[in-house]
Amino acid sequence: MDDKENYFMEVSSMSKNTVLSKAKLPVAIIGAGPVGLAAAAHLVTRGESFVLFDTGNSVGASVLKWAHVRLFSQWEYNIDKAARQLLTSHGWIAPNHSEISTGLEMVENYFRPFAELPEIKPFINLNTKVTAVSRKGLNKVKTHGRDDLPFVLHVEKNGERFLVEAKAVIDASGTWTSPNPIISEGVWTSEEQSLSKQVFYGIPDVLGKHKNRYSGKKVLVVGSGHSAINTLLELGELKGQKQETEIVWVLRKSRLEDVYGGRDQDQLAARGELGTRIQKLVKSGKVKVMTPFHIHELKKDGEKIQVIGSLNSELAHIDAIDEIVSNTGSRPDFSFLREVRVIADPGLESVLELAPLIDPNVHSCGTVRPHGENELRQPEKDFYIVGSKSYGRAPTFLMATGYEQVRSVVAALVGDREAAERVELELPETGVCSIKSSSCCEPEKSETMVVKSDEVSSCCSPITKPVASTSSCCS
Repeated sequence: MDDKENYFMEVSSMSKNTVLSKAKLPVAIIGAGPVGLAAAAHLVTRGESFVLFDTGNSVGASVLKWAHVRLFSQWEYNIDKAARQLLTSHGWIAPNHSEISTGLEMVENYFRPFAELPEIKPFINLNTKVTAVSRKGLNKVKTHGRDDLPFVLHVEKNGERFLVEAKAVIDASGTWTSPNPIISEGVWTSEEQSLSKQVFYGIPDVLGKHKNRYSGKKVLVVGSGHSAINTLLELGELKGQKQETEIVWVLRKSRLEDVYGGRDQDQLAARGELGTRIQKLVKSGKVKVMTPFHIHELKKDGEKIQVIGSLNSELAHIDAIDEIVSNTGSRPDFSFLREVRVIADPGLESVLELAPLIDPNVHSCGTVRPHGENELRQPEKDFYIVGSKSYGRAPTFLMATGYEQVRSVVAALVGDREAAERVELELPETGVCSIKSSSCCEPEKSETMVVKSDEVSSCCSPITKPVASTSSCCS
């Protein structure tokens, strides 16, 4: 039994040790993605013990599902500061900060070296599922003395069940493994589930291992975010190799222009380039665009799929589809949090205080005002949801935002309120922010705002008079 297994067994037995004080317990982290690993780095830097759980067989398991995709942010935005410091102290040489990596390169050059550090490796438990989180001896209803009790994590590893106690919990489990359904109502139907062999949820490797699956086929891409754009661009290249390949793009946007983003005004050049390239692909006529299209039903038609919906509020259908790529986003999984007191925004399912900053009904900014422990705080003391899961169904999360979140949360957990409340993050702007009349900035009508390049801490920083509101998206 290796050191990691020894530690896991030792921690799991804590639930039987009534003498061990809460203060000596570790902080539990759920999720070994970029933000969960960053949380571990900050805890180690602060001299705090931790234990980390992930269902995957590798750190960054969800990132490996899109290993072939190139990020749009440079290395300088993708490495947490505390993690960098720990790695450097062991002789690690950082990648060129201005280069852009693929998902695989992120895992191989950053996540895995970090996970192998002696301060980190013994406390990471892979292939381990957290099935429930609770307070020791109390259910969700009981209040008296609740804050003084440790958390209990119910975990499954190698077919066995363990109880692990922790003084705090940081949920960085993400949303990638919980994709949204294709149906516009957001409900999973038996018809959609029966078509699972012809539907890919995520970003397929169109020019690599999935090439034969899509070559010469009629492919429907659903969605309007960066994932959909990546899929469409690769399908466009595939069509150049195999002309019989048909590409149909369905999205709900009323204006296709909104999808293109800031383009040459985006401070992240690679992100801006995505908008420029997809605009060029659409203009080439290689992609049939149907928008605004709302999907109501999927039907099996022999070996093909028929998609039934509404186009501009008129009944419409798309026939003879061979394959569907669903890039409709994802949603958080709260099923294992039933016994802790968690509040989520009723619409976005995000952390409640973040909703006004990230609501796509209000604005389309790709960056959000930096925030920390204060906004992430839950009614359950010392329990935090961070990373992409903190954004719920909103699509605009950036890794650097998650790194700032856990820096602030860990500072609060160790009692450093000054550091917890300090902002240590500057984010690049998308270049354009579309604000609607119900927005936090409340312009008189919908308008597109060009962002000043020096206003990097704002999510929308319009060149209009400032809004003096600390909860505003353009503070």
